[in-house]
Amino acid sequence: MIQPIFQSDNYQLARKLLDAAALRQEAIASNVANAETPGYHRMDVAADFAQQLKTQMASGDMSATATLKPQLAEDPTARSTRPDGNNVEIESELLAMNRNAVEYDYLSEVVSSNLRQLKVAISGNIT
Repeated sequence: MIQPIFQSDNYQLARKLLDAAALRQEAIASNVANAETPGYHRMDVAADFAQQLKTQMASGDMSATATLKPQLAEDPTARSTRPDGNNVEIESELLAMNRNAVEYDYLSEVVSSNLRQLKVAISGNIT
């Protein structure tokens, strides 16, 4: 009975995106911490994660996403304007941190909503 809730496409997608948002927060924290480290290169969730997730969603086979995990990778789009080779821009990182926090809050609400539905189904109590 509870299997359909945990196997729904929306729940599975939200869980995967929540994992990616948590990993992105770690990357942003690392980027901010290393903003003055010579030669440090900005990190982010690998771009191929989003593409793989999109492909699996389009195929309609969300069960294949069980093995898909977000990974950190060097950001190939970040350019270094500093002579020491560091390509972290603190302002961009702070904006990314705020955007990621909003995304994380939304995704956690989606997952929590699915779990609340399960609680209501079990207890019959809305509160």
